[in-house]
Amino acid sequence: MAGRIGLNELSPQIAGGYPAKAVVGQAITIGATVFREGHDAVAANVVWRPPADGTPGDGAPAGTGEQAPLVMLQREASWSTRYTATVVPDRMGMWTYQVEAWSDPLGTWHHAVEVKAAAGQSAEEMANDLETGALLLEQIVARPHQRYAGAITAAIDALRDTSRSVAERIGPALSPELWPVLTADPIRELITTSPVMEIWVDRKLAEFGSWYEFFPRSSGAEVDESGRPVRHGTFADSVLQLDRAQSMGFDIVYLPPIHPIGEVNRKGPNTPAEPGGTIHPQPWDVGSPWAIGSAAGGHDAVHPDLGTIDDFDTFVAAARDRGLEVALDLALQCAPDHPWVQSNPEWFTTRPDGSIAYAENPPKKYQDIYPLNFDNDPDGLYAEVLRVVNFWIDHGITVFRVDNPHTKPINFWEWLIGQVHRTHPEVIFLAEAFTKPAMMHELARLGYTQSYTYFTWRTEKQELTDYAVELVEASDYMRPNFFVNTPDILHASLQFGGPAMFAIRAVLAATLSPTWGVYSGYELFEHEAVKPGSEEYANSEKYALRPRDYGRALATGGSLEPLITRLNELRRAHPALQQMKGLWFHGISNDKLLCYSRRDEVSGDTVIVVVCLDSREQQWGQTDLDMPRLGLDWDDVVEVVDELSGETYHWGTRNTVGLNPNWRTAHVLRVVRR
Repeated sequence: MAGRIGLNELSPQIAGGYPAKAVVGQAITIGATVFREGHDAVAANVVWRPPADGTPGDGAPAGTGEQAPLVMLQREASWSTRYTATVVPDRMGMWTYQVEAWSDPLGTWHHAVEVKAAAGQSAEEMANDLETGALLLEQIVARPHQRYAGAITAAIDALRDTSRSVAERIGPALSPELWPVLTADPIRELITTSPVMEIWVDRKLAEFGSWYEFFPRSSGAEVDESGRPVRHGTFADSVLQLDRAQSMGFDIVYLPPIHPIGEVNRKGPNTPAEPGGTIHPQPWDVGSPWAIGSAAGGHDAVHPDLGTIDDFDTFVAAARDRGLEVALDLALQCAPDHPWVQSNPEWFTTRPDGSIAYAENPPKKYQDIYPLNFDNDPDGLYAEVLRVVNFWIDHGITVFRVDNPHTKPINFWEWLIGQVHRTHPEVIFLAEAFTKPAMMHELARLGYTQSYTYFTWRTEKQELTDYAVELVEASDYMRPNFFVNTPDILHASLQFGGPAMFAIRAVLAATLSPTWGVYSGYELFEHEAVKPGSEEYANSEKYALRPRDYGRALATGGSLEPLITRLNELRRAHPALQQMKGLWFHGISNDKLLCYSRRDEVSGDTVIVVVCLDSREQQWGQTDLDMPRLGLDWDDVVEVVDELSGETYHWGTRNTVGLNPNWRTAHVLRVVRR
């Protein structure tokens, strides 16, 4: 039903009634369209409420814990009906906002007397207007603790002083000194309120961070010439990987499942004939970490060859000492010998022949994995998953990468994430959902902190542009994480593009998205697929130990570590690279060159990126920069510094650019303001 004052098109507002997302310290623009009949002035404010105790779910409605401030919305232009205000949350949890639109009699009066006086109307003609102003000011001066009562009373007296001219009578009230006082706490009539809208506020790491993925079992591992394990890596060995991740500037180290691996139907190494892992393993084969559970335990246990739970706690503490957080894989699936299979067979799907259904993605078969069925005993299974998540939180884990969330019910995820955030709003959930856009977006709306994306498969200029714009438009609820590779995904561009393509994709991921990720081996240019047309790695680490000599590669110039390190340095140095908003694509006269900028409106920090998408040949083009998007005038010429090479240029709208992938794949230009 319509209110007395027109009030609609609130923003941010997420389809389905889900909360929008923000992070602590972020400037959030609250917007609304406000209007009414006739010519009387309208205005609006936003009621901005913090969480009751910093977190939702303590029994009180979200955002009722403190006195709510009223923040005035400002009209975008004199002719516009769009009003906006900026608010900044200072803590995690569920914040709320509510817009109040109202008739503004003081604004109506201001416009009327100003226009009539300018038209030369006499005091007699304006008698009612002058008295209306005096009555309005009397309402304001009568308020308790009015600090400016003397000045307001003087303005009232002037409005009623018939010995003065019209200009002298209205002048004191409209003066630059008094008018801001009158409008700071305005007279509000016919107040119309919007529904209460929610904004979930995360910590900064939810929006901005760099992920590094590695397998602890390969760290310090040894294999013989045939690939047979000689020594299994441990948590203690993996501390060296923490040192590498820290030195490269990463924020999060992500570990694939660290739990006991099933013995029943264990998979061996992948081969061209069986790229999903051979079903005829040798006794020494280590199996897939995603086949979780054995007689040694399930989702709340660690693989005995990695160490003990105390060893894991030591590893997590070592990560925190280095300024890193550990992300664990939450893979809700079981090996056939997982303890749950015996204790709770109702949590699985039974086939007509009485056997439990294993996972399939035809034509692929995963005989070593039983999917969970969330419909047979939702209360029991939901509670057990929550127990497992809380177990790992108690062991210092506040980041979870969730495996295949699109294969589980969405109402389960909304419940689980909500339950966790009631007591642990700092927990981050990353959705590994390479699936239909509708499901990816819904998982983001219902509570997932971050989302894997289709970035890996976007390689051409137009598709990169279109996809990034789509993500910017969804950034009020969906935060992308641009992984350049994963243990499952070795894109053809990396298989055949040569080392320069690895550099190109790293620059794109690190500068197009505020969060990006690297799976170990990328820095060594690992590019061999198990067979033509496949995105599976040869000798996949999913099924075998894969020790690597990172130090030797770095010493001999065969490592991408220096570029990765520099990119992470730049990301930390530039606020413009720490948010999805502020991205703009500029014209450039070559489809093998991509030009875009990132700008932080608060600090003014501006970065221009030009990337060569061709990893083989040098490419030339001329830019067509949209200068206002850089915070500049159309005819400005400014100094720009290449953050990768240190070179300085002077750029305007048109600039000739040449990039040779053999020695320079990109410009990352800092705009210098004098």
